[in-house]
Amino acid sequence: MTSNDFTQPAVPASAAEAATKAPAGKAPAVAKAPAKKPAARKPRATTRRTTKATKAAEAPTLGRIPIVDVQPSLQNGAWPAKGTQGEAFPVTATVFREGHDQFGAAAVLVDPEGREVQESIMYDSHPGLNIYKGWLTPTHPGTWEFFVRAWSDPVATWYHDADIKLNAGQDTELVFLEGARVLTRAMEKMPARSEERKILRDAISVMKRDRVAINLRFAAATSEDVRRALATYPLRDLVTESARLKVNVDRERALVGSWYEFFPRSAGCYYDAAAEKWVSGTLKTAAEALDRIAAMGFDVVYLTPIHPIGETNKKGRNNSLDSIPEDPGSPYAIGSADGGHDAIHPDLGTFEDFDAFVARARELGMEVALDIALQCSPDHPWLKEHPEWFTTRVDGTIAYAENPPKKYQDIYPLNFDNDPEGIYQEIKRILKLWVSHGVTLFRVDNPHTKPVMFWKRLLEEFRAEHPEVIFLAEAFTKPPMLQTLGAVGFHQSYNYFAWRNEKKEIEDYLWELSAESDSRVRPAFWPTTHDILTPYMQRGGVPAFKIRAILAATGSPTWGIYSGYELAENVARPGAEEQIDNEKYEYKSRDWSSAEAFGISDLLTKLNDVRSRHLALRRLRNVRINPTNNDNILCFSKVSHPEESADGSVDMVIVVLNLNPFETHSATIDLDLSVFGTSARWDGSPAIEVYDELTGASFRWNDRPYVNLDPNGTVAHILSVKVL
Repeated sequence: MTSNDFTQPAVPASAAEAATKAPAGKAPAVAKAPAKKPAARKPRATTRRTTKATKAAEAPTLGRIPIVDVQPSLQNGAWPAKGTQGEAFPVTATVFREGHDQFGAAAVLVDPEGREVQESIMYDSHPGLNIYKGWLTPTHPGTWEFFVRAWSDPVATWYHDADIKLNAGQDTELVFLEGARVLTRAMEKMPARSEERKILRDAISVMKRDRVAINLRFAAATSEDVRRALATYPLRDLVTESARLKVNVDRERALVGSWYEFFPRSAGCYYDAAAEKWVSGTLKTAAEALDRIAAMGFDVVYLTPIHPIGETNKKGRNNSLDSIPEDPGSPYAIGSADGGHDAIHPDLGTFEDFDAFVARARELGMEVALDIALQCSPDHPWLKEHPEWFTTRVDGTIAYAENPPKKYQDIYPLNFDNDPEGIYQEIKRILKLWVSHGVTLFRVDNPHTKPVMFWKRLLEEFRAEHPEVIFLAEAFTKPPMLQTLGAVGFHQSYNYFAWRNEKKEIEDYLWELSAESDSRVRPAFWPTTHDILTPYMQRGGVPAFKIRAILAATGSPTWGIYSGYELAENVARPGAEEQIDNEKYEYKSRDWSSAEAFGISDLLTKLNDVRSRHLALRRLRNVRINPTNNDNILCFSKVSHPEESADGSVDMVIVVLNLNPFETHSATIDLDLSVFGTSARWDGSPAIEVYDELTGASFRWNDRPYVNLDPNGTVAHILSVKVL
């Protein structure tokens, strides 16, 4: 007998890895512990509720089995982490104990009613550091809790000790007596006349027969049936629970969405040659544009501000201070004699028109998002009603908005320090007004220029009173503010995606968003906006627009397109990272029939279709980077969790992309097959079959596939995966 004859995986018995039955006269061969995580265990129907007794674990005390550094935890548990209906989120903790006895740990999910609804066995994700990890999946919106439960595992301890002693030929009969005692304890906790109890009783009977070969006695104690029985009714000693932490679970739209932004005044606008002036589009003509947007598969239509625009210091074309009466002005200079944030610009129509717009969007399967800019033109009614809400300079004038070198002479920012309660109540009233007219999402302009405590209070109240409403933070600002706005309640956040263009920085950013900041921030990837046109987009032509659309649609569950993207509008105002003849300051009539020549509309349609059919692309916390030997070729995989789908299936996708809009590039990929539940074939034969969702081509790959990607042809592969 060799030293490995009785080797068994030293894991909790409740993990229930399969054991191979050995033939008579030969010691059982031992499988290594699998690298992949154990499946989450959903307990049989349980009615356990959080009571005063169970809440005792919430006290920050050290239990019998130390459980420390439980994550996700924001502000030491003071703020809830982010969760989404149907999305698995990771729970990690450092778990250990004294001595050599084996132990186990599980992440436990508690629903808003206080019931334990899921227990996920945790695995050692960082061997040697005792960092354990499990995944939990909330099923509906609300405030949930989770905690980590750890225990001493007498069965796993016996397996471990028996392996050593039986291989050494030490204390054979004592080993089996101790094993029989442990399994008897487990059996006695099982329901009478249950199949599991019978399985253990039979195993114990074999273990006690000293005339039966040692390997058969040990095989009986470690059989698949025994392990399954122990997984169903585990034996746990010294059970310890961590403090409970909260997670705010939102509806799926908070995580997943395909946004399309447009200026309603441009939809249907035209130049009246006889009158020598532009005629504004209306909410009615904007509603006519919805069919085209819906046909491309977008599910959120986002309107820039639709309120009256001030005349004082009105901006002309390209942010000029020299405007003419026919210039429409910036919709972000809100407020005139016609009203403020609670009014609609007369050129656009009425609330009845807005209601009809929302109704038509819903008929087409889209939700309506409205831009909220908490600022005023000098003509806003608030200037007369509440002058204290603004900052008065030493010369008696009101300070306009500045972001040097940018100046916004047509906009006055609010001063939240003079009458914070008055401002708060007014803004809450305005938001509720738009919610009453069917708005379910708000894109908030420059939230980082308002107090964080204001947002925390507002978002908490909306979560309680209107949990269906989602807020997107347009916070192009320093990381601490961006991250904190997400942590205090913003459901989604603009981010630095537009400026991440090199392979290494994209890889690092995808990992950061999916595995480091995921409990605080949900990203929304926008290749361009009405404010942003990066040098990459300015210089890369149509291929750049295709590359960034593919990366945005596959890299983030929420992505957005600004109207005109289909036409590859890429001419910048000199010296600026924004479009020339910017739509913020003028009407823009577009010829959508010419978009077909660019092929971008077809690509956007295909991307939204692929996303709708692949759950993996609609999840955030599942990115795996695959190295390539070319700095222009990016590759990553996304795999869903079984509990995220209704039928328990797993969706698997590989994305390979040429980042260079000018040249064809090829690469060999170092593909991690373990995420697909398989491994490289020793003979080099294919391990997976992949289907390209963009081209319809199929390939058979092992772990070192080769790709060749042309920016003017096949610039990327979006591959669904089937294990061979």
